[in-house]
Amino acid sequence: MTGKPASADVALPGRALTRLPAGVGVGFKPQHFSDILEAPGPVEWVEIHAENYMGAGGRPLAQLRALAERFPVSLHGVGLSIGGEGRLDADHLARLRRLAGWLDPASFSEHLAWSSHEGAYLNDLLPLPYTDATLDRVASHIDEVQEALGRRMLLENPSSYLAFAESTWSETDFLAELAHRTGCGLLLDVNNVFVSATNLGTDPRAYIAAFPLGLVGEIHLGGHAAEADETGAALLIDSHAAPVADPVWALYGEVIAAAGPRPTLIEWDSDVPAWPGLRAEAARAAAVLVGARA
Repeated sequence: MTGKPASADVALPGRALTRLPAGVGVGFKPQHFSDILEAPGPVEWVEIHAENYMGAGGRPLAQLRALAERFPVSLHGVGLSIGGEGRLDADHLARLRRLAGWLDPASFSEHLAWSSHEGAYLNDLLPLPYTDATLDRVASHIDEVQEALGRRMLLENPSSYLAFAESTWSETDFLAELAHRTGCGLLLDVNNVFVSATNLGTDPRAYIAAFPLGLVGEIHLGGHAAEADETGAALLIDSHAAPVADPVWALYGEVIAAAGPRPTLIEWDSDVPAWPGLRAEAARAAAVLVGARA
């Protein structure tokens, strides 16, 4: 690594990192609409994927408006392609601005990844080489997003399945420098840390020790799938289709012990369980946060 951030953990001016409560949220799924209103249990806030709510009306927006009257809402983008080589899609950014304008979410976040190229959109969030050129491009895109939305955004660490030989920054220093240059905050996905460390043969605890925890406005917890590569080595896939694994819970406990309670999301996007199953995952995260406060 040759790059070095100007500051690994800086006090940023302007808007707060998030207006979310330092409790547990869940990724909202329409099939849980009645349940979450009637029996939220430990759930204090909800998160939605922005691209699912960019239409002009209908049941999705009606449900979202009802949720927003009851819970703080975190707006999570998956389609801006922050790391893409080309310019940001102006139409997509305009739709996002309209949604954020009337919803006034308590938080907005996106991924350190790219998902589009020359007008073609992909279904994956793809990794980036951590170089000075990439740093300049991503910082410019973050500046554009924050100016368009009139709010700070949080940037999420990716799940990785390979490392680029040309990278000259560590991922943690790269994220810290982006925050320093742009004033954005960070979203720490603990499952992504564990997945990447397993796949790349690195130490997840060393990653957390190097992460600028003071810039974290939100934490994500999700499930992964375990496979094997062609050599028989463990390969983890960030699936969001299973309960949070025990080693990820352990790593999350260490993060909260070091950083203090932070807004924590349970992500479950495929093979979604009935509401009691998702609520049980939320209760487990809530217990960690209560223990940290005690």
